Amino acid sequence: MMTTDLSRRAAMLLGAALPVLTALPVAAQSAPEQEKPMGRANTIKLGAFEVTTILGGANMSDDPIATFGVGADAAEFQALAAENFIPSDRSGGSFTPTLVRTPDALILFDTGMFPEMNAASMALAGIKPEDVTHIVLTHMHGDHVSGLMQGDTPSFANAQLIVPKAENDYWAANANDAYKTHVAPLIGKARQIADGEEIVPGIKAEAAYGHTPGHTTYLIESEGQRLLISGDSFNHYVFSVQRPDWHVRFDVDKDMGAATRAKVLGRLAEEKIPFIGYHMPFPAVGFIAPNGQGSFRFVPATYQFA
Repeated sequence: MMTTDLSRRAAMLLGAALPVLTALPVAAQSAPEQEKPMGRANTIKLGAFEVTTILGGANMSDDPIATFGVGADAAEFQALAAENFIPSDRSGGSFTPTLVRTPDALILFDTGMFPEMNAASMALAGIKPEDVTHIVLTHMHGDHVSGLMQGDTPSFANAQLIVPKAENDYWAANANDAYKTHVAPLIGKARQIADGEEIVPGIKAEAAYGHTPGHTTYLIESEGQRLLISGDSFNHYVFSVQRPDWHVRFDVDKDMGAATRAKVLGRLAEEKIPFIGYHMPFPAVGFIAPNGQGSFRFVPATYQFA
């Protein structure tokens, strides 16, 4: 794994793009103004596939109970934070697109916030934007689609866009700036998929609705090894994993989001499938273990993969 700090310019851009962000790591804030973003990348093997997570951004936000514990008891929220050695008044997260190299394709799942940061992180793995053959979206929130375009130019010139049809139907009817700016210019040539459809051999779409109406996870399987790209099924490695029933502010359907969260977590724990979670601590690869009735815990991967 190779790591470097984010540039100050990229950090400032990230803060401007997302009003909820309040700070970035000190190292990022103190980087020279002229320095280009360098990013981070981490690669593992999964059967005959190569899976690379790239850092597309990082953030700190205030008042996490308002995001990850809507309606939760404040004392319980504070106690859970303390038990896990994290503050209850702020939370940190990252944005982690994933590249999967198969024998015939190089597929990017979600596109982060900034094309320049994606390119810098990909370069650490020896990948150029023009190498990507397919872009697959889990859903169409801004932090997942904003890397699709650079102004009027697609960021990945040779890639076919693949989107869940249910997701596109919703945002086409409820278009926000992210959809209008980054998705709409490309959707005419995009492939729209249904639940259960195979993207390429070894990669299958699985509906995980609730966070958004078409939110989709992707099961990757090669030579008997499996991994789930879980998208935003659960958005925080403590609050949403240990208390999946707590409502999340960004879930379009909060009850369905909680039910889906518990279902996905339960499956990962029961079947012991490794996963990549978009907002998990970088490099965002890990496992889910039982943690009592209706609760789970995140176990970061270490050296399980060749």
